[in-house]
Amino acid sequence: MIITWYGQACFKIVVQKGKDGSVNILTDPFDKETGLRSPRIEADILLFTHNDKKAISKPARQPARASRRLAGGESFLITGPGEYDIKGLYIQGIPASAKNNKTSQGTTIYTIEAEGMKICHLGSLDQGELASKELEAIGDVDILMVPIGGKEALDTKEAIKIMSQIEPKIVIPMYYKIPGLKIALDGLDKFLKSLGIKKIESLPKLSIKKKDLPEEEAKIITLKP
Repeated sequence: MIITWYGQACFKIVVQKGKDGSVNILTDPFDKETGLRSPRIEADILLFTHNDKKAISKPARQPARASRRLAGGESFLITGPGEYDIKGLYIQGIPASAKNNKTSQGTTIYTIEAEGMKICHLGSLDQGELASKELEAIGDVDILMVPIGGKEALDTKEAIKIMSQIEPKIVIPMYYKIPGLKIALDGLDKFLKSLGIKKIESLPKLSIKKKDLPEEEAKIITLKP
């Protein structure tokens, strides 16, 4: 599995399917209003964690970002809660609560099971603490993608609380201040300092297999956008 981050909550997840090739998942692509350059990549599955009709409609109008086909059809679009079995991948959308009804348009937490691992993508979660029913639905997690920048999503303190609830093996922070971003968010340093981490080298992408997962303490991995 290969995970690449483009900023905000946007990731490309490439799942290897052996002789059948691979499946590309793209999460939460953004538009130019963020100040960031939107990724122009092929995607088999487009996954949105927020009910933003403007953002969701754009990939359909820009087929270069979703040009690959699944069984002769368009890219598979997932925009909310439910269970999805696609190309041997199991994706579950879990409805999340919201503490800010003005900015949260309905966040969906997603778990993706592939290559013997489970990824949990929290999107722009802002509730600060997961309810028992949400934790039960999420289950055991290998890789957690968690927002840390505050504003419309979790801040550092809330993110650490969520991490302690889920207890993943790997944590990938997202949704924080990076060069070019027009949205005012907290930076990565604040999050790392709260965890007692002075410095960490960011990777251009994460290439991982089940055998590579840490067995004891959770590992923080940062990616370059």
